[in-house]
Amino acid sequence: MGVMMQAFFWNCPREDRREFDWWNHVRGRLPGLAQAGFTALWLPPVHKAADISGPSMGYDPYDYYDLGEFDQKGSRRTWFGSRTELLDLIRTAHDCGLGVIADMVINHNSGADEEELNPITGRLRWTRFKPRSGKFPRDWECFHPNSYERWDQGTFGDMPDLSHRNPYVFAEILKLARWLVEEIGFDGFRYDFVKGYGAMTVEAIQEYRYIRDGKPFIPYGVAEHWDCAHAIENWVNVTNFSNVNPVDAFDFPLREMLKALCDQEGFSLGDLATWETLLRHQPQTTVTFVENHDLRDEGRPIVNDKLLAYSYIMTHEGYPCVFWKDYYNAGLAMGTTPHGIDALVRVHERYAGGRTQTLWLDDRLYIMQRNGYGDQPGLAYVLNNRPDCWNGAWVTTQWRNAEFLPVAWWSESDPGRPMNQASQGDARAQFWAPPRGYAVYAPQA
Repeated sequence: MGVMMQAFFWNCPREDRREFDWWNHVRGRLPGLAQAGFTALWLPPVHKAADISGPSMGYDPYDYYDLGEFDQKGSRRTWFGSRTELLDLIRTAHDCGLGVIADMVINHNSGADEEELNPITGRLRWTRFKPRSGKFPRDWECFHPNSYERWDQGTFGDMPDLSHRNPYVFAEILKLARWLVEEIGFDGFRYDFVKGYGAMTVEAIQEYRYIRDGKPFIPYGVAEHWDCAHAIENWVNVTNFSNVNPVDAFDFPLREMLKALCDQEGFSLGDLATWETLLRHQPQTTVTFVENHDLRDEGRPIVNDKLLAYSYIMTHEGYPCVFWKDYYNAGLAMGTTPHGIDALVRVHERYAGGRTQTLWLDDRLYIMQRNGYGDQPGLAYVLNNRPDCWNGAWVTTQWRNAEFLPVAWWSESDPGRPMNQASQGDARAQFWAPPRGYAVYAPQA
């Protein structure tokens, strides 16, 4: 499936001193990311935003077709750069073998040019949009409430919500998706705040028959449905029921489990088997992650031993997503060492195929195997929650008379290399992990 990189974090242009130059900054990192084994980039919203309080991250969309070329909303460029620089980034990513995912913010808008009277409510609202691109102008009938729709699942602050049941709005959203894929070069979409609008929009975008460079093209899709596992699963199933190009979803409950693993004193590893996650129920539509741009408020970020969480998502099923700030700013990539994210990406791409099978589970120790699939031979993964010593056990694997080499491991207190292991004729082998750490073993051909 590959490994995705979320190529931004909140206020990244300012924090990294790359204001109006983020696209160039990311572009310079692409060869290294490709060499490390990443296969896709998720970019922040690329359109011109309202920028009411200054440059923003783009989640307040104003002109969907201004990628940094029209002088409006305080600048010509977006906070990330110009249209030319964005196209250069996408072209370079494709040359490096990386797909590029667009952030589709189609629930709400901001920065309208005029107030209008909504005849349904009798109130004035900022709903008249006159973008300089000349594309997708909007008025009050494009937003809730209007003549086309009574249902409005949720609001995003005080920004007016687009009414997708208005045929004009629905058609314009499909035109936007087609333009982003066929002309700009995006390979898929991350759908922002899908709880705010009907699943039919995502279905239509996914199902559209795109033509790029004269050939049919099928985009990837992943949704942000921030809720419990049951609600996410239900949304995915409804959306994919009549969808030949199914959409994935981010596993927010899994992320909460990983936060508990890393930050909660006395967390029992037994909870790994019972925690309600999307991954447990349908891994084939699950995007796993450790951190993202929304988890920045007090109490939300993972504070301790974050590599434990990354080791989990890189060895288990699902499509893992790495957070740029963790990888670069926090220094968790760790280059060519066996201790960081780079080593775990290699593990994911080379070994982590097939079904996940738990071999040992108690409060302090978890051992599982991936059974292998195709050219990925599988692996054994050990997670040790004891802070004071190495921990391991004898388990029955699927491999008889096999040699196992440690290919990735980490512990804050003991970076020592785990010993090679071997399974016996009855397929039993012992695997160990360092204190409050993990180890990944790969069977040798």
